[in-house]
Amino acid sequence: MKFTFNSHKPSTTEMADWHNWSWQMRNSYANKSDLDLVISLTRDEINAFEEQKNIFKFRVTPYYLSLIDKNDIYDPIRKIAIPQKNEMLSSQGAHFDPLAERSHNPVPRIIHRYSDRVLFLVTDFCSVYCRYCTRKHFTGQDQVFPKEPEYEKAIEYIKNHSGISEVILSGGDPLTLSDPILEKVLKDLRSIEHVEIIRIGSRMPVVNPMRVTPDLVKILKAYGPIYFMNHFNHPRELTSEAKSAIDLLVDHGIVCFNQTVLLNGVNNHPAILQALSRRLVYLRVKPYYLFQCDPSLGTEHLRTPVAEGEQIIKQMWGHLSGLAMPTFSLDIPAGGGKTTLVPNFEISREPGLRDYKGWDGVTSQYIDPIDYRYQEPSDLNLYISDWEKLQNSKN
Repeated sequence: MKFTFNSHKPSTTEMADWHNWSWQMRNSYANKSDLDLVISLTRDEINAFEEQKNIFKFRVTPYYLSLIDKNDIYDPIRKIAIPQKNEMLSSQGAHFDPLAERSHNPVPRIIHRYSDRVLFLVTDFCSVYCRYCTRKHFTGQDQVFPKEPEYEKAIEYIKNHSGISEVILSGGDPLTLSDPILEKVLKDLRSIEHVEIIRIGSRMPVVNPMRVTPDLVKILKAYGPIYFMNHFNHPRELTSEAKSAIDLLVDHGIVCFNQTVLLNGVNNHPAILQALSRRLVYLRVKPYYLFQCDPSLGTEHLRTPVAEGEQIIKQMWGHLSGLAMPTFSLDIPAGGGKTTLVPNFEISREPGLRDYKGWDGVTSQYIDPIDYRYQEPSDLNLYISDWEKLQNSKN
């Protein structure tokens, strides 16, 4: 029987368990029977468990489940965590692998789409399986940490491609790995001379913030520079526990960014996104990307039209500083990579002249230099060879 705090005042021991990240993992809810103990499911949710059980796994930590308002069937966190009947809706544009990652998969566990960086899928396991997941072709398939031959091939691939200056640990969620295993990965990557930057993409500060411990941040600091990519989607996810996790990271010199997915009925309003961004900046986390939801299978009800996202960003423009403003981005399906979607303030253009109307209605012209003649930078040759190597790094 799953542990809950609903029936009695928790003891000191129970509270210690609650704040232990391993306990949160062991006591996660992974099926409908578990969930029935703590929340009343709607008929649509019950049907969703039956119909989608072979499509995408369900899992949620007790901590993240506790953030749901159980009296609100439209609760935004509920929509993120609990299967919905609408996941079974068909969509003309839906894909099992919407970013065509498997076509950029030169060796197991490596996704090499951009010339200077790779994704290293160090696990397929997450402590919460978000219903909008873009990597359903890989996540939740019980592959966990790579077998030794796969792991060695991945490290060897990075070693053999000198144009790779950045490695992004992803999955699944890298922080579901134990400290010793995560340290091994970081140590192996730091032994590769041309790897300059390591990124870790994790939703653990959101769904299991107890995972960010003093021991963990000491490991991360030892193998820096490491950039930590958080994934907060809603202001209510920024709890005191999440704040403690972020404080530990930032106080140990780990630069924190945030990536948000625009989700219908969750955060698709400028008031919600500005509240999220302001609180993140206050916690020393840079809002980095606002992603258009990828057309992954089962996400039709969570996706918004692109035009709605553009309108939301335009409404936020001018009311949030650059520190708090995320970049609205869309991943082109079939592996086309990211494209940035910026509000269009241009009214008209002609050679050498452009007319603009700003967010507050101010109109003006930008005039190009009248007698422009290209001058090559005198020190260009110092950088050309690295640039050419980068262009050919995937060959």
